[in-house]
Amino acid sequence: MTATSEANGITSGARHQSFTTTEARAQAIAGGLSRLGIGAGDCVCILMRNDIAFLEASYAAMMLGAYAVPVNWHFKADEVAYILRDTATKVLIGHADLLNASREAIPAGVTQISVPTPPEILQSYAIDPAQLAPPRGSQDYERWLAAQTPYDGERRPPPQSMIYTSGTTGHPKGVRRDAPTPEQAAASEAMRATIYGLKPGVRALLPGPLYHSAPNAFAVRAGRLGGALIMMPRFDPEEFLRIVQDERIDNIFMVPTMFVRLLKLPDAVRNRYDVSSLRHVIHAAAPCPADVKRAMIDWWGPVIYEFYGSTESGAVTFATSEDALKKPGTVGRIFPGAEIRFLDDTGRAVPQGHVGEIYTRIKANPDFSYHNKPEKRAEIERDGLITSGDVGYIDDDGYVFISDRKRDMVISGGVNIYPAEIEAVLHGCAGVHDCAVFGIPDEEFGEALMAVVEPQAGVTLDVEAIRQSLAAALASYKVPRRIEVQHDLPREDSGKIFKRRLRDPYWAAAKRQI
Repeated sequence: MTATSEANGITSGARHQSFTTTEARAQAIAGGLSRLGIGAGDCVCILMRNDIAFLEASYAAMMLGAYAVPVNWHFKADEVAYILRDTATKVLIGHADLLNASREAIPAGVTQISVPTPPEILQSYAIDPAQLAPPRGSQDYERWLAAQTPYDGERRPPPQSMIYTSGTTGHPKGVRRDAPTPEQAAASEAMRATIYGLKPGVRALLPGPLYHSAPNAFAVRAGRLGGALIMMPRFDPEEFLRIVQDERIDNIFMVPTMFVRLLKLPDAVRNRYDVSSLRHVIHAAAPCPADVKRAMIDWWGPVIYEFYGSTESGAVTFATSEDALKKPGTVGRIFPGAEIRFLDDTGRAVPQGHVGEIYTRIKANPDFSYHNKPEKRAEIERDGLITSGDVGYIDDDGYVFISDRKRDMVISGGVNIYPAEIEAVLHGCAGVHDCAVFGIPDEEFGEALMAVVEPQAGVTLDVEAIRQSLAAALASYKVPRRIEVQHDLPREDSGKIFKRRLRDPYWAAAKRQI
């Protein structure tokens, strides 16, 4: 359970730490990292779940002009080792149990600093007690920290954390962005004040994982604004509402799956908690069904905001609650300073209202490259704009809509089909909790549509009834040939369905990918 405290600072579970203490500890960590050879442009890898120590290490790296590199703690040992090698990191700071799980794969020469796995993490996850001791050859975080003196060298312009994108094939890619100029830093500050709603004195709640780009940027900024930052070890809907009420939270970064789980709470539970302190709830990372957005606005009021962007681009659109009600399904209008183009496969702009691949840039942002993979940047660029593979359109009123991921597009018998359209209809079917639509091999058509639906608790779904609902709303070629009911669909930590895990076995059996 999270401690209830109106005091300013950072809270995780029952642990609370003032901003003054956090800053002092970060300075000491920076001093220690400097003595370990970390300097401007170097990487410090962080293998932790949500923890105060995660932010301390991030702030310390920033003081040196080095990159904090969050490592997805779900990664297997060889995936962790890949990032350590790719970054050529000298230092890995991680929770003891996670270091133990990867110890055989950690490259020689990497200094391991072992952070005690905190009580709130132990309560939230099933962790083998045998994994909690610092790994052999590592240094205990608190003992190491106590021996350090504060960094007193030159303060470098702090770069953003270097986030590794998940990618659909091959190894993940590190998005390395130059440290901002003073002008770029001021523009970024103004953007975050609007989009994230982060202003001095904010009382912020972080229910999502720090290894993702937007939650990371949100928390790193919120942890330095003199208000309060509460971090959840993992999202639990009722505990979330309790924290909002007891801590008088006014600002949150969320993903749509969290909305869905909150809305499924019984009315008696939802009505038990006072959420009137909320003023700015920003969400991104995945499409939000229009009916879910409307239900959240009905419950919390016009405090729900949305942005669209990517780790590479930053936020390029922004939508208020009023926008969402006026234009259901929109991700908002183009944010000042951003540029968006909608292009066909030849690179030509498509007419307004027509679907095209989305290319974006924000000229005021520091430029980025893929760490050690500059050629990958060239693959996604046209005329200085980049794409993350999304397709969509802009309407006559200037509102942007995302149709789907281009890589998710299914080509069946030469016809382009976008699963997001079908998934939107499935979400409206009675008893459906969540769903995923994707292409599977088909001898006649090349690909055929498949839908996997997850039922709501206690509900038995009728596949034929689902098929009839789809047929009533969609053209016949958009009705999946195969529909299956599955419980507990695989998910990323953000809550998004891990569609690749559902799709890949079919293509592996066919010995082809397209």
